[in-house]
Amino acid sequence: MANFILIGLCILAGILFRKSKSLPKDAHKGINAWIIYIALPAVSFKYLPHITWTKDLLFPALAPICVWLLGWLFITLYSRIRNMSKATSGGLKLTSSLSNTSFVGFPLIVAYFSEKELAIAIICDQVTFMLLSTIGVIVAIRSSQHQKLNPKVVLKKVLTFPPLIGCVLALTLPRFIDVSSLDPLFDKLAGTVGPLALFSIGLQLKFGGWFSELQHISFALLYKLILAPLVILIIALALNMNGIITKITIFEMAMPTLLTAGVVADQYNLNPKLSNLVVGIGILLSFITTGLWWLVLTYSGLV
Repeated sequence: MANFILIGLCILAGILFRKSKSLPKDAHKGINAWIIYIALPAVSFKYLPHITWTKDLLFPALAPICVWLLGWLFITLYSRIRNMSKATSGGLKLTSSLSNTSFVGFPLIVAYFSEKELAIAIICDQVTFMLLSTIGVIVAIRSSQHQKLNPKVVLKKVLTFPPLIGCVLALTLPRFIDVSSLDPLFDKLAGTVGPLALFSIGLQLKFGGWFSELQHISFALLYKLILAPLVILIIALALNMNGIITKITIFEMAMPTLLTAGVVADQYNLNPKLSNLVVGIGILLSFITTGLWWLVLTYSGLV
């Protein structure tokens, strides 16, 4: 319950600070800089060194990739039909295809299942995070510029994206240096991601004019909250997969948009108003849709 209150409190605080004009107009950019340069690399150091990789974890590792690929195709076809700008299309790709597997996902897993299942969720979370740090950044760069991009420039921006550097260092450094003594530091820094990202969204979230974006928002959330987990469920049934790993993976793919996807969309000016509406409204709706998915996974006998 505390996590649900925190989500609402952080978004509401951002909205109230924006309306009161007690913060500078671009205050969210400073907050986003902290998230990208400090907090997100800490997330990698918090989780990656402690994961024991086994073949059973292939399903939660591959599911986010499948959701990303299908989401990219889904929005690409939709954007061509609707004749959308590259910026809007790019923002929808980021906010439709990446799941909030940690800040929303972790507390919901503890609430609906148990804390021991977080080990499975961490795999989904880190793969999602890697997707954002690599192909997500490439999509953002390509969508924010109209000219033909220099591959060297794209590669440089991807390789210098702080969260990706954090992932690489978190996977390699512990093999040579014992960083376990810094775990409390990484834990506290990583803990700032959710509240600050939600506060940043609240600072930017303006429901005025949302009706004009309703079709785009509905299409994005239809995929993110309904179709994406449904596809993973169908794949699990086709492969005759069952058990708790399968359930947690499907449940994680039913989460709303990754908060940082909205931050990146804002950083590259990919229709940030629409992107943040998808993130904010998606979080609110997910409290209903994830409950429905839990009922499906628990009582239907499908998995």
